[in-house]
Amino acid sequence: MNVRALQYFVKLADLKHFSKAAEACFVSQPTLSTQIRKLEEELGVQLVERAPRKVMLTPVGEEIAIRARGVLNDIEQIRTAARRNSNPAEGTMRLGIFPTLAPYLLPHVIPSIRKAYPKLKLQLSEEKTDDILEMLRRGELDAALLALPIDDDGLTVKPLFEEPFVLAVSEDHPLADKKKVCVDDLRGSELLLLEEGHCMRNHALEVCELSGASERVDFHATSMETLRQMVAAEVGITLMPLLSVKPPIAATGNVVIRAFKAPVPSRTIAMVWRNSSALSSFFETLAEPFGDLPKDLLQVP
Repeated sequence: MNVRALQYFVKLADLKHFSKAAEACFVSQPTLSTQIRKLEEELGVQLVERAPRKVMLTPVGEEIAIRARGVLNDIEQIRTAARRNSNPAEGTMRLGIFPTLAPYLLPHVIPSIRKAYPKLKLQLSEEKTDDILEMLRRGELDAALLALPIDDDGLTVKPLFEEPFVLAVSEDHPLADKKKVCVDDLRGSELLLLEEGHCMRNHALEVCELSGASERVDFHATSMETLRQMVAAEVGITLMPLLSVKPPIAATGNVVIRAFKAPVPSRTIAMVWRNSSALSSFFETLAEPFGDLPKDLLQVP
C-alpha cells in the first residue's frame, strides 16, 4: 500500500465522485481510478461500487476509509513533528475560520502576524463550524478560529476575545430612535437569521429565546452581507457581530446599528487545535496576535 493511493481513496470516499476527487487531488481521473483499482487488487476486496453518475463505498470500503483517514492523520503528525523540530514559524499552517468572522477579523490581524512571522505561510480555509471541526479531526487543518462553545474533548481551546453583538434595523424602524436597546426590546420581533450550519444562527436563536423574539421562517440568508441588504430593504431586523460593522467594512445605506445595554449578547472567539498536535506550543504563541485587537475595535458604536 502506498500513501498516495490511500489519499486518493479517502478523497473519493469524501466526495463520492471520481472527477471531483481527481480534481481535488490534482491528478487526472484515469490516474486516480487506476490507483483505486490497484488498491483493491492488493487488498483483494472491492472498495467502491461503480455506477453511472453514482459512486458508493462497499461496507468494507467504508471501514477501510475510516482506518485510512487515521493512517493519513498519523502520517501528517509525523510531518508536523518534523516541522516542529526545524522551525514551525517558517512552515505552512492550515487554519480554518468560519464565514461570519473571516472577512471581518483577518484584515485586522494578518498584517501583525506577517510582521511577527514573515516566513510563516497561512493556508486559510473558510468553512462552516461543523465542517471545520471535521477537518480538524481528520488532520486536514492544523488549527482553527471558532466561536465557543466547542464540545470536543480531543481539542485544546484557547479563548481570544469576546465579541459583542449589535442590532441592525432600518432607519424607519421604531428601535432606530433609541440610542441603545435592551434584549427585552426584541420581544415579539421576528429576526432574520442565517441558514442552518452557521454558528451565528445558533447564537441569534439563543438571544431570541432570552428576549421572547422569534426567527422569520420564510427567509434564511447564506451570509452576513445578505442579512445586511435585507435589513436595508426593510425586510426585517437582525443581529450582527460587532466586527462586521467596523471599518474597513463600509456603512450600508438605510441600516442603523444600535448597541445593546448590559447584559450585552456576545460570542467568545477562540483558537482550537488537536490535543495531540505536535505544534501545540507554537499555537499557544501564535494565538496571541489573533486576540490582540485594538481596544476601540471591540467597543460598540
